Amino acid sequence: MQGTVDGFRYGLVTPLVAYLMACLGSALGLRCTTRSMIVAGSWRPGWLALGSAAIGSGIWTMHFVAMMGFTVEQAPIHYDKPMTFASLAVAIVMVGVGIFIVGYKGASGAALFTGGTITGLGIASMHYLGMAGLRLDGTLEYNTLTVAASVVVAMAAATAALWAAGQVKGILWSVGASLVMGLAVTGMHYMGMAALSVHLHSTGDPTTGDSTTGLLALMLVGPLAFLLLAGVVVMFDPLMVTKPDWAPVEHKPGVPARPHPDIHHPGHHSSPRLRRHVSERGSRTPQNR
Repeated sequence: MQGTVDGFRYGLVTPLVAYLMACLGSALGLRCTTRSMIVAGSWRPGWLALGSAAIGSGIWTMHFVAMMGFTVEQAPIHYDKPMTFASLAVAIVMVGVGIFIVGYKGASGAALFTGGTITGLGIASMHYLGMAGLRLDGTLEYNTLTVAASVVVAMAAATAALWAAGQVKGILWSVGASLVMGLAVTGMHYMGMAALSVHLHSTGDPTTGDSTTGLLALMLVGPLAFLLLAGVVVMFDPLMVTKPDWAPVEHKPGVPARPHPDIHHPGHHSSPRLRRHVSERGSRTPQNR
């Protein structure tokens, strides 16, 4: 018996909230990735790890917020908790691999392609592993072409977002990238759900079993708390909310400018305006002032 699938039990509420969760995780993660590119030494892995966890948690939260609106008529839905949380771990690890590649190798060429591909596969793997944790008295079947298209969308979105993060520009640039990535990730989710069909083994009382919405709400508490904590870290770091094009620290005439202690300033990455500013400050003497 073919089951009747409904992905919009609460109308547009779940898609909109899911999109906001995807945007929040992407914004935090991409901003942390950008931040990692302007620091040196031991701070970089920490920012990249925080960014990976933020994006992975945001995607996972988006998925299960959207799943609150998913129902199959006459088939109570349950979730296998180990498999469900394994999908969160896969998302964080695979996204982390892609972000670390871009964070250390740069957002261009082979590094961007490799990092974007791995991150996109992490997004898709999280979705389909999360669906594998779904339990009902039936069989889930997928349209192969639609599934392939959803994976391509995930990889393209991840590559574009990592490229944007690598531009090391202002916060508005990262916000714009996160809105695009959130739209693509949410679109990928619903494209994957459109590929789904359910073949029921038998019919049952749809009101029996645990409350799916209540169960998912409990599972989402942890990732949501983490996203809020990551948001606090981002908000209270002054360099995260300003455009990373800083002038050197004030210094006395004749004394070389001292860079900010938390910023990496390799010569070939510094902006022409910054180099000209340092040159002019260093060449002036008290007599010609």
